[in-house]
Amino acid sequence: MPGVVLYMDPINETYVSWPGLVVVDIATADDATAFAFQQLLADRWTTAPALHAMRDAGEPGVRLRCFLDLRQPLDS
Repeated sequence: MPGVVLYMDPINETYVSWPGLVVVDIATADDATAFAFQQLLADRWTTAPALHAMRDAGEPGVRLRCFLDLRQPLDS
């Protein structure tokens, strides 16, 4: 089944190698909620967004991971 994963990849040291870099794992009931929350983060900070949500086999809901750089806030 496409999009089914048994686990989320561990956080790599590269993701958080400098102060201000953040890994955000989002778990929600549905894709729309996950992407809406990701968009709220992207509206505030420089973000490397997830392109698709993952489903854990046999588990309810979806997960996605995005990366934020809090050192570079977007202009209002």
